[in-house]
Amino acid sequence: MLSELYIRDFAIIDSLRIQFNFGFNVLTGETGAGKSIILDSLGLILGGRADTSMVRAGCEKSIVEATFELTPRAQTILGPLLSEQGVEAEDGSEDVLLLARELRANGRSVCRVNGRTVNLSTLKEIGDYLVDIHGQGEHLSLLQPRSHLPLLDSYGRLDAERQALAQQVTQLRAVQRELSQLRQNARHAAQRMDYLSFQLQEIDAAQLKVGEEELLREERTRVANMEQLIQQAAVAVFLLEGADDDSPSVSDLLGQAERAVTELAELDPAQAPWLEQLQGLVFQFEELSRDLRRYQESLEFEPERLAFLEERLELINRLKRKYGADIPAILAAREKAAVELDSITHSDERMQQLAQEETRYLRQIGQMAAALSQKRQVAAQALAAAAEAELAVLRMPGARFAVDFQRQPDPDGAYVGEERLAFDQSGIDRVEFLISANPGEPPRPMARVASGGETARLMLALKTALAQVDATPTLIFDEIDQGIGGRVGDTVGQKLWRLSHVGEHQVIVVTHLPQLAGYGDAHFQVGKRVDGGRTHTVVQPLDMAGRVNELAAMLGTGEGDAQNGAQSILRQ
Repeated sequence: MLSELYIRDFAIIDSLRIQFNFGFNVLTGETGAGKSIILDSLGLILGGRADTSMVRAGCEKSIVEATFELTPRAQTILGPLLSEQGVEAEDGSEDVLLLARELRANGRSVCRVNGRTVNLSTLKEIGDYLVDIHGQGEHLSLLQPRSHLPLLDSYGRLDAERQALAQQVTQLRAVQRELSQLRQNARHAAQRMDYLSFQLQEIDAAQLKVGEEELLREERTRVANMEQLIQQAAVAVFLLEGADDDSPSVSDLLGQAERAVTELAELDPAQAPWLEQLQGLVFQFEELSRDLRRYQESLEFEPERLAFLEERLELINRLKRKYGADIPAILAAREKAAVELDSITHSDERMQQLAQEETRYLRQIGQMAAALSQKRQVAAQALAAAAEAELAVLRMPGARFAVDFQRQPDPDGAYVGEERLAFDQSGIDRVEFLISANPGEPPRPMARVASGGETARLMLALKTALAQVDATPTLIFDEIDQGIGGRVGDTVGQKLWRLSHVGEHQVIVVTHLPQLAGYGDAHFQVGKRVDGGRTHTVVQPLDMAGRVNELAAMLGTGEGDAQNGAQSILRQ
């Protein structure tokens, strides 16, 4: 709902702030006071065409800002769009939305949502959901044929059937994508099979094992340093065991120490633990000496083994460059190739299976779409009757409303009887609302009907009939009272009030009829004053006394009669 509108330096408005009611708002005032300018500013902030002539004379730019309070339903619909554009409210207040637009005298226009700059198309997309303005058709959702089918389905309570159909179409599209891919691959199947077979043979021939590369690198390091290993092992054995009697070894020295400590322990039994420790060291050194000798005897320089290791590691590196960063990745690439090769090998069977599924889906979708279409036609008749009844009450008894159904033949479409018809997730119907405003005239698309109050009443009739399913929160009507008298104006006022309270829409109306204005929950008087040689638009919210005076002025009868008439209107 539009809660506040701020306008600065726009046409004859220097600075204006209006706080609207959530119910039925009426704007009244003399012709030329600026009521249409206020609506023009709203059109600008909702993504309308920028006209630099609207920048107030002598100013660099015009600024229009609007604050909307969002219902839970509006938050659900607009939330994904705001998130996608990165313009969510920074403070987390999802129930408030701020739109702003600057129009500079040099022609540049800046659009903002929640303080962040967006392009014009994004501003318009958001604005199209928030507000319907009659008088600037580009903002009236009912004039856009793409909105007609969802409205008709909602009116006929057909959303569940439509959703079920959409699910079937989604599944069909998945089948068709796979089938198309297989058919495309079939043209290159032989070449692809050769390539995949080569990959499998190359990887299988390597007989790779997980962890093998690390073991090979360790062994290559050992074999490449074999000469040094042999030399150091010989030195260690020599020091432990000795090579002759002239050079005592570590073992000889430990033996001498053992004999000396044995005699010591015999003389001083308290030092027997030293003997045990030393005997343990002697045993460990003997074990170490035997192990080193066995290791020394096992060492042998093998040039052939080193060459093998180098070749094996190079093979692994080559496969890594082609298939993955390590052996597990190479083996994973092998499994993927095997799956694809198996798929291609059996692609003919799969294509046949998918073609059968496609036909089954096309027949099922055709049946569901035909059944949905029949229900839509019943709903269309009910909607037409409701709209025409509303039009009759609005002094348009000769007006006719119709829903035009179109279908498009398609050789690849869904099976509907003996035909094949184009379809999408909504079904086989292309729907557009048609209006005949005068008897004898053929129904035409609503965007082509006459402008002015007649069109406004057409929109009001449809908005009333669709009140429970139309999701547009704020409805604005200009010139809705053109060509009608007080009696019909009273009826229009009742319907607008009901639209705002029963239909749960915010309604803003510019009117010259006191009978209509009397139904407003909030009443604003638009006037102008001259100050410093410049004309300024002013808007005054009216209390009860102010409303009586304003309605009396609108009645234009004798002063006493006008006051009584105004009070009578407000009491109804």
